[in-house]
Amino acid sequence: MALKVALVSPEREVWAGEAEMVVAQTIEGEIGIRTGHAPVLGVLVDGSLVRIHPAAGDVIVAAVGSGFFSVADNEVSVLAEQAELGTEIDLAQAREALELAQSGGDGDNPQAVAERRARARLRAAGAES
Repeated sequence: MALKVALVSPEREVWAGEAEMVVAQTIEGEIGIRTGHAPVLGVLVDGSLVRIHPAAGDVIVAAVGSGFFSVADNEVSVLAEQAELGTEIDLAQAREALELAQSGGDGDNPQAVAERRARARLRAAGAES
C-alpha cells in the first residue's frame, strides 16, 4: 500500500500521486512519513524542501514557503504558501533572487525570508546555494 500525497499551493496543485515516503522539514524537526504512520500535523519551515519518493520514478524535490503538513489514514497533504518543483526552477533566476536577498538581515524579517526561500529554490533545483 502506498501513501496518497498532495502538494498544493494557493495557485495550483503542484504534485499529486502515490509515494512510498515523504520527508519534510517542520518547526519541530525533519519528519519522514511512510505507510501506516500515526496522524500528525506540522508547520513547515519557510524556505525548506519537501522530498517525495514516488512509488515509481525519481525523487521529487520541491522548495516550499510556510504552510502545513498533515498525515492521516495514509494520506499526506502538504499545504504551502509557496511551492515550486525543482525541475521547474530557472537556475539563473534563482541565483539572481538569492543575490538580491543577500542584502542583509536575520530572523524573520523580509530579507531573511527571501534569502531562505531563494536558497531552498536552488537546493530543490540541485544547485548549491
